[in-house]
Amino acid sequence: MMALKHGHDDDAHQDHRWSQQVTETSDAMDLAAGVFEQDDPRAIARSLKHSAESSTRRKAPPFRSAMSMLVFYINRAGKNLSQQQREILEQAKDELRALYGKPRKAA
Repeated sequence: MMALKHGHDDDAHQDHRWSQQVTETSDAMDLAAGVFEQDDPRAIARSLKHSAESSTRRKAPPFRSAMSMLVFYINRAGKNLSQQQREILEQAKDELRALYGKPRKAA
């Protein structure tokens, strides 16, 4: 009996790369080059805030847009982030909250 091919192999490969496509082609916000590689959490937060507030294409309030981009980057980078850079980015979340007058995350 011959096995049926359902064509899912191509779909699975495309689904696996959706976040790469979003990263490369999304026009939701224009981010400064290298913003996530900086070693100053406050500078990262300020840059994201500036980008979110300057964007005319975002669909959410500036705070949500900025935080979403930061979380998306952290999740997308995954295991490729060093522990030090992950900590800097986590601190940038708190700095972003502070810039928008939101409560910082409890330690």
